[in-house]
Amino acid sequence: MRKNVLSLHIPEPNARPGETPKFDFKIPAAGSVERPPVDAAPSDLRQYPYTLIRVLDDQHKAVGAWNPKLPAERLREGLRVMMLTREFDERMVKQQRQGKTSFYIKSTGEEAVAVAQAFALNDRDMLFPSYRQQGTLLARKASMVDMMCQVYSNTRDNLKGRQLPIMYSVPEKGFFSISGNLATQFPQAVGWAMASAYSGDTRIAAGWVGDGASAEADFHYALTFATVYRVPVVLNVVNNQWAISTFQGIAGGDATTFAARAIGYGLPGLRVDGNDFLAVYAATKWAAERARSNHGATLIELYTYRAAAHSTSDDPSAYRPADEWKLWPLGDPIDRLKQHLIAQKEWDEKRQAALVVELEAEVQANLKEAESHGTLGKVIPGGGPASMFEDVYKEIPPHLLRQRRELLGE
Repeated sequence: MRKNVLSLHIPEPNARPGETPKFDFKIPAAGSVERPPVDAAPSDLRQYPYTLIRVLDDQHKAVGAWNPKLPAERLREGLRVMMLTREFDERMVKQQRQGKTSFYIKSTGEEAVAVAQAFALNDRDMLFPSYRQQGTLLARKASMVDMMCQVYSNTRDNLKGRQLPIMYSVPEKGFFSISGNLATQFPQAVGWAMASAYSGDTRIAAGWVGDGASAEADFHYALTFATVYRVPVVLNVVNNQWAISTFQGIAGGDATTFAARAIGYGLPGLRVDGNDFLAVYAATKWAAERARSNHGATLIELYTYRAAAHSTSDDPSAYRPADEWKLWPLGDPIDRLKQHLIAQKEWDEKRQAALVVELEAEVQANLKEAESHGTLGKVIPGGGPASMFEDVYKEIPPHLLRQRRELLGE
């Protein structure tokens, strides 16, 4: 009798460079998913990881129980911040190409994730971001000049050149330092939220990782603690289809959804159209309310697409079709919100064009100010090599003082 020969499944993306992209996932109708009460038991929410929460329909109308019914002014503000984020990204990539900074990461196509979630959370809630959440800083009105100076690593860089460009840290805006070690944001967010609850505070935390980082051990440690201690935290997996060069199936996204991982931990999992500003806002608001009501954590999978390269060090044409982004079935988050406002007669193309000009001027003015403090190669970050001895200890110990004197020839 012939024995069965074992085989190994190797996940493959839907298309390779030069091929036509094929997106065959099922898109539920907008408004078809019910909104459960925030105190629902996780066992009653097991269907949610296998659908997709959507609010904006094909006619650009907001429909269904998840419609947050935000006022038009708030939606216009959301549109503005998303557009500002994209313009900021475009300008900073140009700076990198001109040699004024060493590195940059864009968030093109994912602006709704950062901005809508920032709007849904309270300003005092703590954020543990990945490196595509610059929109949360702009939504919280962080200084764009300071952000640019951090990218330039110049004399006004609040991190004194000690972090990779784009790894911001803005404690006064509740924005924890970005980590290049992927997935650390989750256990940090869980630990901070545990401390907040233990001390009787009212602030919750939110953390973000990508689909690739969900395969890291830190992801699983965080979900275990979040479940056991019923931690007031919102945990977000931004499934933008690609890690740096591997598609989401390598991290398990073809076998099941990333939101479904919540089930094994006894947590609710929501899967959301990440390019639908209203759906992202509504799902985040639901999870935040659940956390504030002491019902514990929620895992949210934000289904979106990384339109740009992973970073300025990446060439995506080597591993995916060049026009894949243009064929993404869930569209562009900025255009979708714009079209919704136009359908509501709360916006028009004339105001859209004027806003584009306004934001270009705003970013250019901030850029001019930031460049006045230096760019890569034109200044020494933080005032020179002697600054390496600072900010390690509260008071510089004698042996470091001696080494600094030796360096300076004193």
